[in-house]
Formats: sequence, C-alpha cells, structure tokens
Amino acid sequence: PRVVKIDDKIYMIYVAFEGWNSIRIALTSISVDDFKNGRWSWKKPILLSPLGEIHKNWVLFPEKINGKFAILHGISPEILVDYIESFDSFDGSVFIKSSPPKGGREKSWDNKMRGAGPSPIKTDLGWLLLYHAQDKKEPHKYKLGAMILDLNDPTKILYRSAHPILSPDMHYENDGKPGVIYASGATIRGDDLYVYYGGGDKVVCVASTPLQKFLDYLVTGVADLYELKKVI
Repeated sequence: PRVVKIDDKIYMIYVAFEGWNSIRIALTSISVDDFKNGRWSWKKPILLSPLGEIHKNWVLFPEKINGKFAILHGISPEILVDYIESFDSFDGSVFIKSSPPKGGREKSWDNKMRGAGPSPIKTDLGWLLLYHAQDKKEPHKYKLGAMILDLNDPTKILYRSAHPILSPDMHYENDGKPGVIYASGATIRGDDLYVYYGGGDKVVCVASTPLQKFLDYLVTGVADLYELKKVI
C-alpha cells in the first residue's frame, strides 16, 4: 500500500490480488480525524484497473494537479498519468487503461524498468519519484532509482539518477527472496529524505540522505556513485 493525505482525507492505493492472472489496483480512503483516533472506517474500496490484467506499482500524487487527482500508472517507455475529477466515477464499469513497463535506458543501469516506488514527493525542483529497475547484467537484483518530474506536467522527466541510489548488498536484503530492494514509503524529515523499503521480502528497512545534496546530484549527475545511507 501507498498512502497520501489530500485535504482532510487519507487515501490508500494498493494491490488487490485475485489470483496470478488478475492483480489489480484498488483505492480506499478515510478521514484524517478517524485515522488519528483509530476509527478504521475505511470507505468501500474501488477498483482502478480492469479485470484480467496485472498491475502493481500505481501511485497517487499527494495533492491535486490543476484541480484534479493525479494517478501515475506507468514509467516506461513513458510516464503515464491519468487525471480524475472524482473517484465516484469508478462504478465498476470505468477503469484506467494502462500497460506494463517496457524497456529502459539501454546503456544505463536501469535498462529494465519495473515500476514506481513511494508516492511522489514535492520538492523545489519538481516531483521526486523513486522507482524500481534492474540491469540486464544483474537480473537477480532489484535496485532503486530516482527522477524529477515537472510539477505541472509530471509526464515530463526533468532529471534522472545516473546510478542506482539503493542496491541489495546487505545480508538482510538477500536473506529471504535474494536481491530485493522494494521501497513503498518515503518522507522528508528536517533536512533529510528517508526511504522505507523491504529487504529480501522479509524485513523492513530505512535509508536516508541529505535532501539538498541528493537533489544537487540529480541535477548534475557528476558523482561517480551516489547511494543512500542505510540506517537500519
């Protein structure tokens, strides 16, 4: 699940598993007041993707763009974003049409794209989107990358990491399902970016980096290597 707060509601977008031939995207919401007070009266979920298709890594932007909800549902070969006036239109007959990720940057570490990580984070440069990818030379390793999307038109990629920012090189990221870094949460605390991720499909981990230093790296790409510091 990925969770964002928009106005007085908390929205949760998640994978609805109905069997290996139908892995769908669902969305529910709850008021901030109910959430804070432990009253778990989540709204009846709606399905955003159609039956018979497999989708996993869709994310909801944490604020409306041009007055509409924005859902990012694809990252390769292009960024796919749908804008929704109201989720009430999803009555069981309306769905977002998407497609699975294809390809990647052929001469880069992310030549096989997988999907978005946490919901985008708004920064001075644009929307910070973390994503999962693989290198065909190391197909057994899921790695994390980053890109900056235009604030008003997030289908436009402004900057992109020249290197993986997180790789499965610790024992706890290979004990279980080997070689897996899978991030689903991120936040800015003070001057630092914190990324919460699964290691080896077995443990929950967190990594951090100074936000401004990280943004400078994305713009210039001059570092030989840039990786987040693994906290725990």
